Amino acid sequence: MAAQRTQTLVLIGHGMVGHRLLEALAERGALADPSVPGGPGWQVTVLAEEDVPAYDRVHLSSVFTGTDPNQLGLSTPEFLSGHGVDLRLGDPAEHIDPAARTVTTTSGAVVPYDALVLATGSYPFVPPIPGADAAGCFTYRTLYDVDALTRYAEQAGTGVVIGGGLLGLEAAGALRTLGLTTHVVEFAPRLMPLQVDDGGAAALRATIESMGVVVHTGVGAAEVETDADGKACLLKLSNGERLPADVVVFSAGVRPRDRLAREAGLAVGDRGGVAVDEHCRTTDPYVYAIGECAQTSDGRVYGLVAPGYQMAEAVADQLAGSGATVFTGADTSTKLKLLGADVASFGDPFADGRDGGPRATEIVFSDGREGVYKKLLLGPEGQLLGGILVGDAEAYGSLKPHAGRRLPGPPEAFLLPAGAGGAELPGADALPDDAVVCSCHNVTKGAVVAAITEHGLTDLGGVKRCTKAGTGCGGCAGTLQAVLDAAGVERSRGLCEHFPQLTRPEIYELVRTEHIRSFTELMDRYGSGGAGGSADAGGGEARDAGAGAGRVTGTGGNAGAGCVVCKPVVANVLGTLAPELGLRHVLDGEQAALQDSNDLFLANLQKNGTYSVVPRVPGGEITPEQLIALGEVARDHGLYSKITGGQRIDLFGARKEELPAIWRRLIAAGLESGQAYGKSLRTVKSCVGSRFCRFGQGDSVQLAIDLELRYRGLRAPHKIKGGVSGCLRECAEARGKDIGVIATAGGWNLYVCGNGGTRPRHADLLASDLSAAGLFALIDRFLMYYVRTGERLERTSAWLERLGGGTDGAGGTEASSRTAGAGGTGGTAAARGLARLREVLIEDSLGICAELEAQMDRHVAAYRDEWQAVLDDPAALARFAPHVAGVEFLEPGRGRAAVLADGTEAALFRNGDGEVYAVGNRDPFSGADVIADGIMGSRDGVPVVASPLHKQEFDLRTGACIDDPSVTLPVLPVPTARP
Repeated sequence: MAAQRTQTLVLIGHGMVGHRLLEALAERGALADPSVPGGPGWQVTVLAEEDVPAYDRVHLSSVFTGTDPNQLGLSTPEFLSGHGVDLRLGDPAEHIDPAARTVTTTSGAVVPYDALVLATGSYPFVPPIPGADAAGCFTYRTLYDVDALTRYAEQAGTGVVIGGGLLGLEAAGALRTLGLTTHVVEFAPRLMPLQVDDGGAAALRATIESMGVVVHTGVGAAEVETDADGKACLLKLSNGERLPADVVVFSAGVRPRDRLAREAGLAVGDRGGVAVDEHCRTTDPYVYAIGECAQTSDGRVYGLVAPGYQMAEAVADQLAGSGATVFTGADTSTKLKLLGADVASFGDPFADGRDGGPRATEIVFSDGREGVYKKLLLGPEGQLLGGILVGDAEAYGSLKPHAGRRLPGPPEAFLLPAGAGGAELPGADALPDDAVVCSCHNVTKGAVVAAITEHGLTDLGGVKRCTKAGTGCGGCAGTLQAVLDAAGVERSRGLCEHFPQLTRPEIYELVRTEHIRSFTELMDRYGSGGAGGSADAGGGEARDAGAGAGRVTGTGGNAGAGCVVCKPVVANVLGTLAPELGLRHVLDGEQAALQDSNDLFLANLQKNGTYSVVPRVPGGEITPEQLIALGEVARDHGLYSKITGGQRIDLFGARKEELPAIWRRLIAAGLESGQAYGKSLRTVKSCVGSRFCRFGQGDSVQLAIDLELRYRGLRAPHKIKGGVSGCLRECAEARGKDIGVIATAGGWNLYVCGNGGTRPRHADLLASDLSAAGLFALIDRFLMYYVRTGERLERTSAWLERLGGGTDGAGGTEASSRTAGAGGTGGTAAARGLARLREVLIEDSLGICAELEAQMDRHVAAYRDEWQAVLDDPAALARFAPHVAGVEFLEPGRGRAAVLADGTEAALFRNGDGEVYAVGNRDPFSGADVIADGIMGSRDGVPVVASPLHKQEFDLRTGACIDDPSVTLPVLPVPTARP
């Protein structure tokens, strides 16, 4: 049906699928050149119902968090004019006359066509219950819906979403973002009944309810009750229960918009949808239907964007003349994050042998404590039929391309955490070239590899530009990166773009050996822009840095340089080496601008923007007076109190401006900072040991106290935890810690490099039957060696394996193997790592043991409670004020919140050159007012701030989120300095 002369194509609908058709036609050269009248190709007229061009509905919910709707746009005026597309906004089709081949619009315009494509999408189903049309009742499909709901919610307190599927949970997230108490009502017995089974739904529900959303399943909506003004106020459920409901959002499914086809006499499915063949052609050969309005040749109506794009490709092939592409069905795999929970399903997640299909063997992993549920379904020949992942969807990219094939490894490797029977996931090299790695655009691994080779691609952005893979839902980004890695594309070994040649251990050695006392000095001498330097990977000594050390352009500009990666690393290194460098406090001078929000306010930031208060309770031992002080503080400040697994008491919900007053009272009661906020020693847990236990062989309580007091305040590559058990019964779970000590008849056994979490690992025995003095000396060496050679955010368990996989000095190589079991050395890399530790720390093969012990002694001598130091420093206390008085009080490189003249809360930032930026203070991903507390830096030369909650970076000039362009911060006017 290729157009040999100019022919007219009418496209009804300009949504995502309709616009993809235009792009596919343009890619095939099938659109008429507007500069050549009468030339070959299709002249397209688009009849759009909405008054805005096509936009990304997949990320519609991001508008609730501050994204400018214009940034969701898929079309540009240049594309439309360059291809002669006549886009008519706000003038939808009203009638089709197949005999005359014309379309009449609501304005009365009659548009002739040679070919017609229906891309009318779907409409939300609203159950026929009384009050469904009352004020306060909404659907959620368009930008107009988002705008209307946002404005109405300003005066609302409680919202109810009817429908617990994909869109329903997205809507619930939107209501929560708008600050409403939120309920979800789902008629089925579980959430997301079309995507997950009972086990997956239970894990999802637990996660959602932990965020404060109330879930009601197995019950329907019966009536929306209204107040005297006709506004929604209550939702009556089918079981008689009444829920407060200022806002009701209907998200109970969609129906194909097939009215035009029905009235034109085209065939439609029994349950709706314009019937089409494998070329997406209707019963009229001149009319096609694509997307959610079509019932395809397999009898289904697809509600996902990826199948719609594939239908658009099939029609584009027909109109361009080849007709090679057909649509006979689609992969409905999906991966998304709903209310903070990862949810993914792929293949046939409910394969059970019915309808003649293969019977499945289920392999399930479930961890109710972590909200994780994973299930794989295998066929009789071992082929992967489908699966469900909730709470942890890391394996999605490895599993999905293997649907219908045998897995390249044991199923347990894809389900179990490492250290609990799991192993490293097979890499991208295990995928066949015909495996589809991007369902949205039907891109295979082979196509990606070809693009990498042909265009010399080196990063994910290049792959997206050349193949479109990763530009749909984005769920395949991890797989695409794995393909890049498997193709031999090397990632930078450096810490970040500001230190591209230096690892954390190398930075540590430079600071230590060259007595570098500030971030600015380090940047000037070794940061990007200069010749830089590197550290010697063997033996841990720095290379000669004197030759060719360059300078970063400008003086003073480094306060706004750096990034969310290098600034906290350098802050951590300076904190560790403070006794060697003569530095006093982590918040002194320039160091404050380097700290993550936790270290800046000496407290753990929580998801709602408040902070936790965690005093140190060494060994779990606490006095009655201290317990009373904690209770009184919690009562007076309205804090949530919790006894933790680390044997201390955490208080949650403190505003940052409350923290100094809280700590004054706690310090007066004899408590001090527990440093739960830092990459440092957290706790040393203990049992009661020989003091009370009849089996105890050692005083585990006193030893735990002594250990915690000796190593408190020590900053490290990652957090450190310890445990002391008074006998081999191991009641303190010491072998799950970075440092584990167990009493024996001959003294103390020292275990190292264990950890819990998502990848638990038992610690390995480093030495046996040690005296107390010998124990402390060996732990001194162990910790200081880890501090020197550990990589950024590298737990001791991973560090141990890296030591066994390559060199142990700065820049050592990563070990490829992972722990194979919960006990023992966990594989050859860990075994070699443990042997290396014995060589260095016991046999003193590097001749540094005395040096490591002396460095620890200096740390112990220099320790001072960080909160006491803040309370003694008026300049440090000023940072805890909720708002800054004016721009003149801003510290270079550090943000502060401020209230503008119109009442808007802004986040203000000043760089080292004095330039000030103002953006909204509300984090669009969490709804917490915390942006001002994020780290200011640069990324590819762009001034950015990183959200302190989840580290997404925002361009301070435009407000755009660099990590997710669909999300933005509002850019605000910069207030003028006071005279």
